[in-house]
Amino acid sequence: MIHQYKLNGHNIVIDTYSGSVHAVDDVAYDVISMFETADKDEIIKKISEKHQNITDGDILKCIDDVAELKASGQLFSEDIYADKADVLKNKNSGIKALCLHVAHTCNLNCSYCFAAQGKYQGERALMSFEVGKRALDFLIENSGNRKNLEVDFFGGEPLMNFDVVKKLVEYARSIEKEHSKNFRFTLTTNGVLIDDDVIDFCNREMNNVVLSLDGRKEVHDRLRKDYKGNGSYDLIVPKFQKFVEKRGDKSYYIRGTYTHKNTDFTNDIFHMADLGFKELSMEPVVCAPGEEYALTEDDLPVLFKQYEILAKEMLKRDSENRGFTFYHYMIDLSNGPCIYKRISGCGSGTEYLAVTPWGELFPCHQFVGDEKYSMGNIYDGVTNTKMRDRFKKCNVYSRPECADCWAKLYCSGGCAANAYHATGDILGVYDYGCKLFKKRMECAIMMQVDKALKG
Repeated sequence: MIHQYKLNGHNIVIDTYSGSVHAVDDVAYDVISMFETADKDEIIKKISEKHQNITDGDILKCIDDVAELKASGQLFSEDIYADKADVLKNKNSGIKALCLHVAHTCNLNCSYCFAAQGKYQGERALMSFEVGKRALDFLIENSGNRKNLEVDFFGGEPLMNFDVVKKLVEYARSIEKEHSKNFRFTLTTNGVLIDDDVIDFCNREMNNVVLSLDGRKEVHDRLRKDYKGNGSYDLIVPKFQKFVEKRGDKSYYIRGTYTHKNTDFTNDIFHMADLGFKELSMEPVVCAPGEEYALTEDDLPVLFKQYEILAKEMLKRDSENRGFTFYHYMIDLSNGPCIYKRISGCGSGTEYLAVTPWGELFPCHQFVGDEKYSMGNIYDGVTNTKMRDRFKKCNVYSRPECADCWAKLYCSGGCAANAYHATGDILGVYDYGCKLFKKRMECAIMMQVDKALKG
């Protein structure tokens, strides 16, 4: 299976199963498009009619080059992974990550919050140190031979329970060597409670920090308000700038959400870059279709164009030594994810679990509060083994709709939670998200081609 597209002056051909990416001229682009469906005489005739000043010999040479690429497995390669999907997923060696919901409460009242302002359709709650400690022990006990373990401090707003966060990190550090483990911590915050103590602690202990900012002041303040109805932009931006300035070369993300109200979201990304932030992410809102900020089918052409604008501007800024990274455009074509990750996806419900303040287990943070997806608890372990087995089937080959998709080994089947919320089935397909993903991949690959050709 191949995918061909033209973007930013480049003719790009992607071979799905080998992962090969080819930047070709106009003649080769057209030859490849006909190679599997037409004989040599027909290809020569059509190419000669379309392209002037090219000889039959040149066309034959191009056809031979394509045939050589096919023979070497770099074009029209066969799918050799379909029968390995279930085997690889079942071979996982334990749980590698927990999302600790240390605070089911929040100091903001964001309109689009999937977690119902941090309450997850339930009551406000804070995780105790005892529950968090048991969660870390549970992770170690169920991690098998994995050395590197990941813990995300999540909410609501986790800084509303900062003392417990600090104690849990201290506890993890005190036991990791005796168990031959290495903890990597992440914290996601809206920034309201950031102070010098938070900055110093996070820059010392957190491998990554996610900072929530939607972009321009008017965009951010439209939906990210406090309980008095005040926008939070003016409060958090100076704190984020101070945080990032002191963070040095450690990882962080400024993470925004765009909606129907700001389909020109590149202006928000550029605004954040101009504020001095260099690690950026902007996600499409996922919400009920009837919400005023829900994305629509009519928005798609606009969004596609925005992703192209973003890619071209990022290339321009890179050439001017003022570049920034964008999460969805971070792709390594030479040493990217192993085939296990490409087939099996994120590992929610199997390798990755979310823990509520009282120790209940869910497949990931987006399922928390939905009792159908309760998987057990940190004391008794995963008791809903049927649900775990169903999540083991969440791979790119379990969805018939993905069979002919050129991007399937980049998305790994997509997000189970988004599929569930869109279709009612974790093995469904969130079609809107697929369209956006494929456009992002085209842009990301084009950027790599552009950089490679320009040296």
